[in-house]
Amino acid sequence: MATQLKRNLDCSEEEWAIRQELAACYRIFDLLGWSESIYNHISARVPGEDNAFLINPYGLLYSEVCASNLVKIDIDGNNLDGSPYPVNKAGFTQHAYFHRHLDWAHAICHTHTTATMAVSSLECGLQPVNFYACNFAGKIGYHDFEGVTVRAEEGERLLTNLDNKRILFLRNHGPVILGKSLPEMFLTHWGFQRACEIQLATMAAGKPIVVSQDVIDVHQRDLSQASPPGGPGAADFAAWTRRIDRVDRSWRD
Repeated sequence: MATQLKRNLDCSEEEWAIRQELAACYRIFDLLGWSESIYNHISARVPGEDNAFLINPYGLLYSEVCASNLVKIDIDGNNLDGSPYPVNKAGFTQHAYFHRHLDWAHAICHTHTTATMAVSSLECGLQPVNFYACNFAGKIGYHDFEGVTVRAEEGERLLTNLDNKRILFLRNHGPVILGKSLPEMFLTHWGFQRACEIQLATMAAGKPIVVSQDVIDVHQRDLSQASPPGGPGAADFAAWTRRIDRVDRSWRD
């Protein structure tokens, strides 16, 4: 990574830790093919600062994001750390509204992967036709496409359509995924991405078998028994962090 992309920061240990975790998340998303040139966004709330969150510098690839060049802004859009980089207005508008109104939403991502955008453009949306899709049955909110998300007044409708769920599928656009932590959000996106990929492959091959609601209920009840220790996504995120470290450790700077 070019030296000029890094900055010297004076921040708390807690903020530096979440900066490194968020930078790792960007690099993992990039490694998995979930980045979209300089667009899309992942944000994380700054610990101990209710109105502050971190987001990617607009203009950098995910592979260029590191702990020090993440931009710290508040929910009104004010730059809090003197970053020379702008923030994508579409990312700010969407993420700031959720961070403002959902105190549990510590991590949020929005992606444009081919599979998730394709399924968002299907009238039926995500269907319970595979193992991963059954994880999310009844747990997805849907929001009709209104164009690029840069108008603050759309935020209220986004929140209403999310309801009490952690995935908001923007029709004809792609998912917004929220979590209590970056590892939890990452794991949710990973499973959602797989669900969409497999649904598209199944539909291309023939008529899918739809899983019945009683089986979905049992499946969702028993999922926790198959979870690794450490909390939702912790083991997965740690494993992928080891993977990106073998490629390039500059995200830590």
